[in-house]
Amino acid sequence: MNKKCADARPKSGEVAGGSAGRSGLGAASLALRALRAATALACLLSAGCTMGPDFKRPAVADGGDYAAHPLSATVATDGVAGGEAQRFVKGSDIAGDWWTLFHSRPLNELIEQSLANNADLKAVQAALSVARENTLAGRGVFYPTVSVNGSASRVKDPAGSLAPVPSNNASLYNLYTPQLSISYALDVFGLNRRTLESLQAQQQAVRFQMIAAQISLSTNVVAAAVQEASLRAQVDATRELVGINTHAVEVLRYQLAKGYAARLDLAAQEAQLAQVEAALPPLLKQLTQQQHLVAVLAGRFPNQAPTQNFELADLRLPQELPLSLPSELVAQRPDVLQAEATMHAASAQIGVATANRLPNISLTANVGSTALTTSRVFTAGTGFWNLATAITAPVFQGGTLLHQQRAAQAAYVEAAEQYRGTVLGAFQNVADTLTAIEQDAAGLKAAAAAAAAAKVTLELAQRQWRSGYASYLSLLGAEQAYQQARISLVQAQANRYVDTAALFQSLGGGWWKRDDLNQSH
Repeated sequence: MNKKCADARPKSGEVAGGSAGRSGLGAASLALRALRAATALACLLSAGCTMGPDFKRPAVADGGDYAAHPLSATVATDGVAGGEAQRFVKGSDIAGDWWTLFHSRPLNELIEQSLANNADLKAVQAALSVARENTLAGRGVFYPTVSVNGSASRVKDPAGSLAPVPSNNASLYNLYTPQLSISYALDVFGLNRRTLESLQAQQQAVRFQMIAAQISLSTNVVAAAVQEASLRAQVDATRELVGINTHAVEVLRYQLAKGYAARLDLAAQEAQLAQVEAALPPLLKQLTQQQHLVAVLAGRFPNQAPTQNFELADLRLPQELPLSLPSELVAQRPDVLQAEATMHAASAQIGVATANRLPNISLTANVGSTALTTSRVFTAGTGFWNLATAITAPVFQGGTLLHQQRAAQAAYVEAAEQYRGTVLGAFQNVADTLTAIEQDAAGLKAAAAAAAAAKVTLELAQRQWRSGYASYLSLLGAEQAYQQARISLVQAQANRYVDTAALFQSLGGGWWKRDDLNQSH
């Protein structure tokens, strides 16, 4: 706990405190006394202490690498959108506009619109303005409070036993009193300094919350656009399968009429068509809802969704992925920095609670004039002034201040543990995302191979069935496998784009490379 105090006792001739009664006072005398009072005030301020612990950035234990085994590159899948191999560049920096690496102009425009118009982001930006103004307001305690007031009254004194107040012995008179008042609370034990320190830390916490909101918004827009493109591709694949099955039903009905097919084959094909058609409405519902989400993220109403359609084939998968060093992650992740700022604010509150248990010293000064007429205000003989020092010390509060101090100390422990949990969660987030990217590449390769094999199988089954070498049940199985393979392929493609965007977010989003965010305010 910081309790170091400088010895700054008033020297001979300096005024350390006290009070004076009414008296006439010339301008030179007022200036001299004001100078002495200012000197005494400076001495008292320099003798102040700052209670509570001085905050130090918490040390983070070295957790080694993110994953149990080092990652270098992912597998590639030729001939498929999003099938490029990705290489991890350890220690490389992250671009502030990382989404441009997907090389999609519509996506870039959508993200810029979202950053400019998203309501949730605007709300947290307003919260930052609130925190900034509260901090600026908190600085006011370091300055004297100056106020001007004036009064005019009509007075009737009782005649007889009480002497009249005015020198002319009038019992009925007017009284005019303009007055200047100055007060100042000495920050002897650092109450104001710790309070301002807490406000500044809270402002930083809100700032990093705003940065995290921007990064999350950018990532969510990418994910929403990719998901929309994925659903649109799944809808197209399902509609194509509906057309294939519809054509097959027409062929079987013709063959049944000619006696070339059994009624069982037609019933099975009609059931297959109904099953494929039943899969289409849920996909259309998800696609429409995703379009609504994209519109709202961009700050629009759901019926004002962007007119451009996103296609997976129009996105380019980044082939070089920056991978920050584990030691740098805690200095980049805005949620970790927010937790650190919250911890700092809790540390300062310990000093506030401690200082509240100690004496509070304040200085006041008043200067003015009292006259019976306005023409005599500020003339010789009408002036008055007074200086005063007051000290207030808590003696008995029923244990309130003691327990408030203990509560502040417990709140600091809580914030410290939350910080540690946030750091561990950040490392887990990066590790999970790296694993997802690695497995996404393997999953896409497998899905592409399955889709290619299913397509060949379907084509062979159709030829053999038309030639009479295969049963119709075999054709139905091939159609079902092809449907699932196509949808799985589209989903695997989307996963690669979404998890790539998630990696940029988990590493901090490169906010330190953006001028509009890389300011301490």
